[in-house]
Parts: sequence; structure tokens; C-alpha cells
Amino acid sequence: MLRAGSTAAGRAIRLLHRSSSITARHYYAVATSFLPNLTAPLGLPISNNDSFDHSFHNNVSCKCTTLGFSAYSTVAGTAAAATSSSEVDFVNLAVEAELPRLSCGGIGDAYSAIELALDSVVKIFTVSSSPNYFLPWQNKSQRETMGSGFVIPGRRILTNAHVVADYTFVLVRKHGSPTKYRAEVQAVGHECDLAILVVENEEFWQNMSPLELGDIPYLQEAVAVVGYPQVPWTLKLFDQKLALIAGGDNISVTKGVVSRVEPTQYVHGATQLLAIQIDAAINPGNSGGPAIMGDKVAGVAFQNLSGAENIGYIIPVPVIKHFIAGVEERGNYVGFCSLGLSCQSTENVQLREHFHMHPGLTGVMVSKINPLSNAHKVLKKDDILLSFDGVPIANDGTVPFRNRERITFDHLVSMKKPNETAVLKVLRNGEEHEFNITLQPLQPLVPVHQFDKLPSYFIFAGLLFVPLTQPYLHEYGEDWYNTSPRRLCERALRELPRKAGEELVILSQVLMDDINTGYERLAELQVKKVDNVEVENLKHLCQLVEGCEKEAIRFDLDDERVIVLNYSMAKVATSRILQRHRIPNAMSGDLLNNERKVSNISSACSS
Repeated sequence: MLRAGSTAAGRAIRLLHRSSSITARHYYAVATSFLPNLTAPLGLPISNNDSFDHSFHNNVSCKCTTLGFSAYSTVAGTAAAATSSSEVDFVNLAVEAELPRLSCGGIGDAYSAIELALDSVVKIFTVSSSPNYFLPWQNKSQRETMGSGFVIPGRRILTNAHVVADYTFVLVRKHGSPTKYRAEVQAVGHECDLAILVVENEEFWQNMSPLELGDIPYLQEAVAVVGYPQVPWTLKLFDQKLALIAGGDNISVTKGVVSRVEPTQYVHGATQLLAIQIDAAINPGNSGGPAIMGDKVAGVAFQNLSGAENIGYIIPVPVIKHFIAGVEERGNYVGFCSLGLSCQSTENVQLREHFHMHPGLTGVMVSKINPLSNAHKVLKKDDILLSFDGVPIANDGTVPFRNRERITFDHLVSMKKPNETAVLKVLRNGEEHEFNITLQPLQPLVPVHQFDKLPSYFIFAGLLFVPLTQPYLHEYGEDWYNTSPRRLCERALRELPRKAGEELVILSQVLMDDINTGYERLAELQVKKVDNVEVENLKHLCQLVEGCEKEAIRFDLDDERVIVLNYSMAKVATSRILQRHRIPNAMSGDLLNNERKVSNISSACSS
């Protein structure tokens, strides 16, 4: 029998006993915390040789370290240090202050999260291979990554898009099982960093329970992040350092509270969507795991703040539901809607007076409109947006959100479904107008990401033509904004498309040969025209080159640079260059398929 001599220990046990969410396992944790110096009889079958319930300790050792028992450190440490009667009262105060928090929304919540997670959270093993955008006919070396996911209704697994990005093979393993099961990716939303997996094997679904989606938690509400994190650490051997990855094989629960809720930059998709910041560490491997509040999911763990400790972000339920609903309604992911506007705040008094905004009016000024958006047909530059769907827009661009919180009105736009109509109240030349605008997802002129697809390319006489994309610029390294060609970088980030299907085609590099000698320094320039015809996109450039009937072909580039080649000699040189560099085709698969379709149509028409 454990015998301890402090009213603090007795009070700790009594406080635990009052909570309906506390089990014998929690008594065990508290009792062992007070074991060294306390002697009052507690009536628990625990001995000093730690022989109590070794099977329980071995089976749930990972639980004991993650149920919130570490929160007892202040109480246990104070109790262990208490050696005089004057210190006992201080211990009592510490226990009384700490245990109500632990028993109400503390240990109980974490324990509930564990119980829910054991039959739902899975570990995901992904084999992926990313394209090489400098050599677009080949992939980079294969790599293996791990992440987390959880079961949702409909026999589906929800995880992060970056967990399965550029996947070639995906396996999942449920808790307590040594077996890995093949999974297929049903849908991926790289913008919102979410993906849905399906497993066909019936054995996998035995004893698996789906988790239900809840609501957005309020500030300072507790959530438990469940997953399989891998913690990087450094082992120092004399004067050498060895980087290692620890953990990741057993399930882990990290408890934290909500710090803020606001639109945040999603690193993977490079988009601004609603996100929840919590003060719990989210490490590699946690990605895709649920953040549980009570008995429901409050979000999906997906990223952390680099350079800061214990600051993580979870994807909130509205974004998750928007993604799932889009997949269920259309069969695939279509994206989040955008107005296609760039707006300026109207916080300056003189600015508001200039645009005839009387004191009762608030809103933001339209400064730029995407030509491909439906807003381009009805809105004008310098219009003042007063409200969106009846919700007033403040001068700083925010709208009311829950209890005395505010977020940017972009959140209201992003939560609209494709082809839904929004009502915008606009102030134009001092007069108020109402416009109905149909919302659609909009694609930028230069794609922000190109996951799960091979890059397009076209080679002619050793000239490698590719469409400009941000992944291409990322090949210049982590500091690509400063190391990539400045002109291309600025166009990628700022230019808007003028018409649908438009691409910026660049001369990526020159594969050296006698026919192109002297043109090697013209790489990394945009191709403007082919034989005086403006280039719309890479497919159009390919058609212009393949359809050339002149003796010489001319390419007009940036900076008024010109390339001229003998067409027949260039065609012969192309085959020679492809063979020399072991390149299977002069064009990527998407262009090759398009050429075949055009050829088949021409054959059908002629017959």
C-alpha cells in the first residue's frame, strides 16, 4: 500500500474523484507524482517497486505521456519539495488551483481524444516523385514521407494534400495493426491543403469509427491534436552533429488552446483561407491528423510557424466542409471562389471625402480587377464596395465574425460555392448601386502550384520552351524570390491574364548544338511572337512551329531579341539533339496527345 503524509495528495485524489471524466488511470498518475515524500494512506494498490499494473503501463505508455499528465509537474514538483508544515499549505493551494483545470477540459478532454482517435486516426505512408522543371522530361528521385489522417463518414480518410502531393504509391496503417493497406487518392484540394483517400480492403474497415466534424472553437478553448509526429533532434558526437528523427511510430496527443482565428496564408497552396492558430506543437508527421474538441473534430493539423515554438495551425471545419461538399457534388475538387479584386482600405478621411463617402458609409476601394472574373463586367476601378451579401464591409476590409471578432471579407467570398451569386452594394460617383455577381474559382496567369501532373515542354532545335510557373521558379532554391530571374519573378507574382488559357512561354534553356550556337545567352527570356504571331500559350507556340511553311522560322523574345533558324535544318537537328540527351519526345504528353487529336480530326475531315 502506498502511504503518503500530505493533505495535498488527499485533496488531489478527492478532486479527481469528483470528476466523472477521470478514471483509475488518472489516480495512478497523480499518486505516482506524489510518491517520493508523501505518507498519508490513499488506499491505492501501488508499491515503491513500481510493480503495479505493468501490463497497463506498457500498453498505454504513450498515452500516459500525452494525456496531460505533464500538467501535474508544477503540483508534483511542489509537493516533492515540500518538507515543512509551512510548505504544505502552499502545496494545497497549488493542487486546488491546478486540478480543477485538469479535470475540467484538461486530462478528461485529452483522454477522450485518445479514445476517439484509436479507432479513427491512421498513419499514412507516401512514396512520391516530383517533376524536374529544369529538365521537364524526367522526375526527381523518389522519396518517402509519412503523415496522419482520420476516418470520416462514407468510408473515407481525410488528410492533408501535402501528405500525398506528387504521390506514386500510398499506404495506410491503423492504430494497433502491423498491416499496411493500399490507399487510393480520391480527391485533392491543394489550395486548402486537403485530400480524401479510400481503401478498398474490407479488412481495414473492421472496428474503424468515423469522426464527426464540429464547429470553430472559441478563443482559449482547448483542443487535442492527434497524429504521428516525427520530432527532429540533433545528436552531438564530439565535434560532429548528427541530425535524427525521433518518434512517429506510435500515436501522440498534444494539447493546446486556440490563440486566434483568422484568414492565414496556406503554405502548401499559397492561398489565404481561414485558419486556427493554437499553442500546440505541430511537427512533421502530425499533418493530416485531427484536432479534437470534446467528441468532435475542430480542424485538421497542417502547418506550423517556423522559428517559433509551440505555434501550430489547423484547418477549420468550414473549409473542410466546403472541400468535402465540392467533391461530393461534382466528383472532384474545383477550388475556392474569388471576386478577382485587389482592394485598398479607405481609412484615410480625405480619401473617403474624395469618393463622397458620408460618415455613415464604410467600405474598400477597388484598385484592380481580374479581366477573367465576372466582376470585371460590372465593377469599375475606384468603385467603393460597401457590403457583401448584406454584410457591411469596414474601412479596413473586415466584417463581423462571431462575438466581437472581425475577419477580412475575403472569407465570405471563399465560402461561396462555384456559380453561386453574391449581392454587392457599391458606391460609384456618390451613388449607391447593387450588383449580382456570379462567383467562380479563378486561375492566375502564372500557376502557383503544379502538383500531381507532369510539366509541359516543347523542344525545337535544342530550344527548350516551357510555360512559366512558380514551381519552375522554385527550382532556383529556397530563396527563389531573390535568385530567380527578376523579370520573370515579378511577372509571376503581379501580372493578370488578359484572356482565358493565356500562358507566359519562356525559353528555359538551350541544349547546345551547331544549329543554335550563339543563342545560348538568350535563355530565361519570354517568347513574345513566332513569325510575327503573338504566342498565347505553349500549345499555341507548338502549333505555330509545327505548322510553319516558310524556309526560316523567327522567334521574337523579350528585350527585342530575335532567333532565326532554317526550318528544315532545325527539324533534322531536333532529332539529333533528342538522341544525344536521351529525351524520349520533343514535346510533353499533353501536347503530344493534342497533336494526335488534331491529326485524327484532319484525317477524318479529309476522308
